[in-house]
Amino acid sequence: MSLLAVGALGRLAGRLRSREAPVAVLGLGYMGLPLLVAAVSAGFPVIGFDTAADRIAQLRRGRSYIGDVTDSEVAALGGAEFSADPAILDRAEVLVICVPTPLTDHAPDLTHVRRAAEAAAAHLSAGRLVILQSTTYPGTTEDILRPILETSGLIAGRDFALAYSPERIDPGQVSFGIHNTPKVVGGCTDRCRDLTVSFYSSFVDQVVITRSTREAEMAKLIENTFRQVNIALVNELATAAQELGVDIWGALEAASTKPFGYMPFWPGPGVGGHCIAIDPSYLSWRASQALGHGLGFIEHANQVNDQMPAYIVSRIGETLNDAGKALKGARVLVVGVTYKSGVEDTRGSPALAVMERLARKGTAISYHDPYVGSVPLAGRRLVSLPLDAGTVGRHDLVAILTAHADIDYASLVHAARLVFDARGVTVGKDAPNVVRL
Repeated sequence: MSLLAVGALGRLAGRLRSREAPVAVLGLGYMGLPLLVAAVSAGFPVIGFDTAADRIAQLRRGRSYIGDVTDSEVAALGGAEFSADPAILDRAEVLVICVPTPLTDHAPDLTHVRRAAEAAAAHLSAGRLVILQSTTYPGTTEDILRPILETSGLIAGRDFALAYSPERIDPGQVSFGIHNTPKVVGGCTDRCRDLTVSFYSSFVDQVVITRSTREAEMAKLIENTFRQVNIALVNELATAAQELGVDIWGALEAASTKPFGYMPFWPGPGVGGHCIAIDPSYLSWRASQALGHGLGFIEHANQVNDQMPAYIVSRIGETLNDAGKALKGARVLVVGVTYKSGVEDTRGSPALAVMERLARKGTAISYHDPYVGSVPLAGRRLVSLPLDAGTVGRHDLVAILTAHADIDYASLVHAARLVFDARGVTVGKDAPNVVRL
């Protein structure tokens, strides 16, 4: 390593300790904007970069578009600069890439990562730290990100530091946030790792170090694969339990009383969001590239969870049929359209998949969700209806697909003709008009 490079990275280390190094977050979505708020709270000057002009405009007005970030927190960003012009990255000494990594045609799509890396490379100089936070497969940081950044003429680990640190954002979570959720860090070199640890330690209580970027990339995929596989397990058990005459909710509740060797998971209409529905496929895809075949547990879990919306529709049809009503022409009120409770996020929501399937069968669909004002369905836009007794009573069936905590389910059951509960929120509220998954 040249003396010039040593000096540049040494200066960065000092500026990280003094929190003078400007931090640029590339991608101001569900993980990027909370990170920006956390960096400001630690005393760093910050720069927000996003290609979406509407996001930049809202932030400049002091408005938040993320449920976990309040308007007051955006206003507290104070002297932060926001821009859709990558030239703003010239002054950044820490660049954190927080862009989406979706699946396209069942394969990882790193388009946004590549574009962010190209923008960073065009404005990179010696003594900078670049961190990838986007979820991806093992090898991305070294094999994809590093070559793009090195088109700047600078060498990772010598002239600039490069690391991977997966996001652990759980939208709607109140007990765990950025500050008290351990941060996993893997660097391309020991110096890269140490600089990244210094940065995150300024606003995260615990930093966990891995041997390399690959272990850090793998850790994130393991976390969400664990959840995907276990959700699939209880979903498959739920479909079997009905045929066996078993109340799956009672059985799972009993199993959850075991104080060791068991962690409760609960069935539902499938999985959604950006993590559980996608991350395991990244891992299986990468394994197939290296081994010539995917990972069997993951492939089966994907299949089980992907089939749940169709299964829910079939159960709703059976429930209506038992009451002498056909699915076609029935009026169904869906309660909850987000992918999980307590958030406004509908990305990949299985509730929307259920609604689309019902609409294709000729069912008249309405919905209520306190977090989502409108959703597209069958070429038109539905508006959330009030959840009063009159609205509930006008429908042939109420389908509870997302278990928002601020809904009075006892009153809903009382007012409804039929209730199909895919989330178990009516357990303990047994009534002849209630059918549970």
